[in-house]
Amino acid sequence: MNLAFREFGQGQPLIILHGLFGQSDNWNTLAKRFGESGFRVFTIDQRNHGLSPHSEEWNYEVMADDLKDFIDFHNLQNPILLGHSMGGKTVLFFELFYPTISLKNIVVDIAPRAYEPHHQDVLDALNAVDFSNINTRKEAEAILGNYISDFGTKQFLLKNIYWREDETKQMDWRFNLKVIFDNINSIGIELPFFTSAKPFLFIRGQKSNYINDSDIIDLENRFTNLELETILNSGHWVHAEQPEAFLNSVLKFISKD
Repeated sequence: MNLAFREFGQGQPLIILHGLFGQSDNWNTLAKRFGESGFRVFTIDQRNHGLSPHSEEWNYEVMADDLKDFIDFHNLQNPILLGHSMGGKTVLFFELFYPTISLKNIVVDIAPRAYEPHHQDVLDALNAVDFSNINTRKEAEAILGNYISDFGTKQFLLKNIYWREDETKQMDWRFNLKVIFDNINSIGIELPFFTSAKPFLFIRGQKSNYINDSDIIDLENRFTNLELETILNSGHWVHAEQPEAFLNSVLKFISKD
């Protein structure tokens, strides 16, 4: 699958993978900063997200294969991989299937364990937006507000609205809502156990519960060259809530020999 992407800078390849309902645009500011620091940065739209193709098949195995195809197509040598949430799980599955390709891996606010479905309010909100009956983002925001109180979450989702160029001329979601809705349980699955001596950095938000203290034991059992950073005063969207602290943490890790 030919994934949509953006490219910044020159140097060591750094590939960034967004989370669920995200897109490469979410990472533009940080990607430019990484590019200015001596890295050739690729921000990728994973399948069924952003400008990348839609597909009925959607799970970590195919997303890991998409990443492998991307690396091969661009002839990238020893890339560093960085993934947030779902993107972080893609990085972990990629390491499971293709352990000799990346140089270092950064996983942001997700653990290898299984997660119970917890996106129902977001899915209900998205499905409640009927683009055949509305034609402004304000109307869409009002509908989302009936289900979601957090302003940041609403704005994050609204960034995915675009105008279709087909005969409908309607607004729509860039992500493939139907396939995501039908396959949401596959995104919470546990990573099969494996061990790696490759450098791994796990970053968690202090206010987030995605990586808890009991997860650290599992991480230490899997990854013998592990670093763990907790970013203060941040939740699940660590990179958006504390961008400078996040940038410094990642640069410190990826600049090491």
